[in-house]
Amino acid sequence: MDHSGHGMDMNLPPFTLGRGLAFSADPFFLIGCVAALALYGYAVVRLRRRGDAWPVNRTVFFVVGVLTIALVMCTGLNDYGMVMFSVHMVQHMVISMLSPILLLLGAPVTLALRALPVAGRGRTGPRELLLKLLHSHYMRIITHPVFTIPLFIASLYALYFTPLFDFLMGSKTGHVAMMVHFLAVGLVFFWPIMGVDPGPHRPGYVMRMLELFAGMPFHAFFGIALMMASQPMVTTYKNPPSSLGIDALSDQSAAGGIAWAFSEIPSVLVLIALVFQWYRSEQRTARRSDRAADRDGDQELNAYNAYLASLQARGR
Repeated sequence: MDHSGHGMDMNLPPFTLGRGLAFSADPFFLIGCVAALALYGYAVVRLRRRGDAWPVNRTVFFVVGVLTIALVMCTGLNDYGMVMFSVHMVQHMVISMLSPILLLLGAPVTLALRALPVAGRGRTGPRELLLKLLHSHYMRIITHPVFTIPLFIASLYALYFTPLFDFLMGSKTGHVAMMVHFLAVGLVFFWPIMGVDPGPHRPGYVMRMLELFAGMPFHAFFGIALMMASQPMVTTYKNPPSSLGIDALSDQSAAGGIAWAFSEIPSVLVLIALVFQWYRSEQRTARRSDRAADRDGDQELNAYNAYLASLQARGR
């Protein structure tokens, strides 16, 4: 499939689910997905051989997350997404809002920190570099809600409603860069909210929920704006190939509907993850309090026994 600009293959047949899911890999994302699965698998095996456990559910989350990226970037969806706004919007929503959540639940940073060897004294290895990055001023900035929420919103409005989108869609490199950007924005936005991995910005659970709901309404408004528009708003999709048998305005309306509806899916997923994490955190706190109370109780009992023993000794 030729992705070299607006003059792509104009003989695509009408979209069907079978054609959309047919294998048609983008080399960059195919290599990236295979590499991610291989590195994650290697790290898990390394831990197991060392006798350390790694939760199976984290592995499942990560693998499914990578497969969702492959689904939208290594199938016919990627081909049709170049000429159909609605299919492109499916790609965008999955890679920016579903894939990041699943990848973050896989805790890849925690796995890397546990699997990478510790460098010798005075030496810097990959593990030390990763820790340095996690604690860096740069990471504190890009994971702060003052940065992440505007970035999340700008990735919709500043991209689709300016000539930037058409410019990026004009080349294969631009298209790949845009999809990488969507994935990165999703990871940066959701990491402080529900990521399992350690991070520089980790607010309380109520604040995390507020951060989540601060960004989602703008997604819904974006979708509604596309649905209500009386003319095509993105030049790339203004004149779809006649072989597709679609109308540009109805396709744009479908894209808006997808953007509007999809904002609910990650909200529910993240809320479930947050409530579960909150519950687990409360359980751990309660267990720590119980252990501390047991220790204090033992100390009081020992002190009382010692007091009784001293009285008995005095009586003798």
